[in-house]
Amino acid sequence: MASSSHLLPFHLHPCHYNTKTPKNPTFRGVSSPNLGHGSCYFHQKSSFQKNSSLRIMASGSGRRQVQIVYDPDERINRLADEVDKNTGLSRLSLFSPCKINVFLRITGKREDGFHDLLPYSMYVVVSLGDTIKFSLSPTKTKDQLSTNVPGVPLDERNLIVKALNLYRKKTGTDNFFWIHLDKKVPTGAGLGGGSSNAATALWAANQFSGCLASEKELQEWSGEIGSDIPFFFSHGAAYCTGRGEIVEDIPHALPVDLPMVLVKPQEACSTAEVYKRFRLDQASSVDPLNLLREITQNGISQDVCVNDLEPPAFEVLPSLKKLKKRIIAAGRGDYNAVFMSGSGSTIVGVGSPDPLHSSTTTMSTRMYLYQRLALSHAKRMNGTRSLFHQKLL
Repeated sequence: MASSSHLLPFHLHPCHYNTKTPKNPTFRGVSSPNLGHGSCYFHQKSSFQKNSSLRIMASGSGRRQVQIVYDPDERINRLADEVDKNTGLSRLSLFSPCKINVFLRITGKREDGFHDLLPYSMYVVVSLGDTIKFSLSPTKTKDQLSTNVPGVPLDERNLIVKALNLYRKKTGTDNFFWIHLDKKVPTGAGLGGGSSNAATALWAANQFSGCLASEKELQEWSGEIGSDIPFFFSHGAAYCTGRGEIVEDIPHALPVDLPMVLVKPQEACSTAEVYKRFRLDQASSVDPLNLLREITQNGISQDVCVNDLEPPAFEVLPSLKKLKKRIIAAGRGDYNAVFMSGSGSTIVGVGSPDPLHSSTTTMSTRMYLYQRLALSHAKRMNGTRSLFHQKLL
């Protein structure tokens, strides 16, 4: 992945966990804003928001206009000022978290050519994510996407643009957008960053259009452009089956503040190549229902974090197997589990020791070590509401 300011060799971003429950509990103890996937950022006292503002204005039609702004250079803000003031909502800044696969079992190929995740794969969102800023465009011709990371496609190949096109196709709306993607989740990492971005874009487009679609409809539509996208309309922890489009929420599966470290080497794993090399005789024989039962009753351990894509991924990228072994050794038994997420190439250490005192930082000059992270199970301002169920003012 192309380098960016948040991905530096040997650079750590430690987080200090809060012992007090925040008023709006979401991702605890992380430097990201206290809000969930698809949530509007309007906690003005947060230090993260020193360049942010919230303005509520009355329009000529009597509708309130909500502007949720996070744009240090004010470029998007200036452009958005051209938008018709009668529009009920003109700007949104949303957090778009990534996911990890706690386990991933594959039993065979479906008739449609996809590998069948049968009966369950367990996904959870984590507190690492991107920030996406949306502004309504005064034109009705094209979405304009920008990003902080070189090499990310900005046209119809990008899942954000695909999601916006899909929404317009399904609803007949003609809203187009300026979008800025502040990317922190690497590509080729097995973390579902692009899928999360697509889900965020669908939710945002729906808000700008007055919620023409239900969230269930958004979830169903999203499977047309990516099999991991429907998960991001869950409550944050789910069993996913089929191609990933069948999603069943898991309530209270794991502690919200469970710490972890994500290690992403410079090399990426091609998902297509990993699946191509998958062989059923290399897959685990353990019953996924037993894995689920063990995790929900006793938590994460090395025995339950089974990923049937590890063997083919280690063939595609042999250094990844060595990296996993070295992380286990560096943890000196303090990790509850070390495993690969998705099709790679990110290795996850759960229940990790303090990264600042871990010899992990000296393992390789071609490795990125992320901040200490936490799982999130959509513990939101509105209680049991889903990841996207956040009320705009």
